[in-house]
Amino acid sequence: MVTGAGRGIGRAIAIELARQGYALCLAARTFEELLETRRLSGLAPHQCLIVMIDLTEIDAPEHLFRAAIEHYGRVDVLINNAGGAPPRTPLSNLSPREIDSILALNLRAPVGLAHLAARHMSESGRGGAIINIASIAARDAAAGETVYAAAKAGLVTFTHACFNEFRQQEIRVAVVIPGLTDTRLIPHNKRLNREAMLRPEDVAAAVTGVLTAGPGSVPVEIVLQPARDPLRAR
Repeated sequence: MVTGAGRGIGRAIAIELARQGYALCLAARTFEELLETRRLSGLAPHQCLIVMIDLTEIDAPEHLFRAAIEHYGRVDVLINNAGGAPPRTPLSNLSPREIDSILALNLRAPVGLAHLAARHMSESGRGGAIINIASIAARDAAAGETVYAAAKAGLVTFTHACFNEFRQQEIRVAVVIPGLTDTRLIPHNKRLNREAMLRPEDVAAAVTGVLTAGPGSVPVEIVLQPARDPLRAR
């Protein structure tokens, strides 16, 4: 199950998981983008379930998980990738509704899906993996990212707590923390060298690294930074 699978990092993760032999459940709000992800994955429709859903809705995790179980009967890997926020905005300019939406998408929904996945994986006895995609904002929060940074920092801490809680049940729990990544979420800025940014495929490779790590270890927290500084001159 990959949330935010319609484009960017989520699409790259979905394509890589398909290459690794996984059937997919793709979740996002835009049907056409999900269709394109399915096409790029090379999977047949019955191997690649599409679920259109708004994860800011409080009951969205339950609806999404139920759809996956009804189609496949099991979920072995959960990738909590969906996230985002409005362009940098001072906290005083955010409305209560906007604050709630940012927290819901970036923290409440991943927590809800992880709760359902962990319960399912524990009851099945097969174990599995829960991988959360955070952001370097959790470490280096900038002005205008107050709520988004808090949500992503919460997701990192949540990951570590879940790892400790589920490690005896053969459920891998990890968080990937990407630095600046060349996606549509990063607006064009003359000060940024986009060629130096991370690529969505870099994050997908980190996800694969969690899934393929040896049985005696779990890379619980992976921080990815561009090899070159995107803020420097070309």
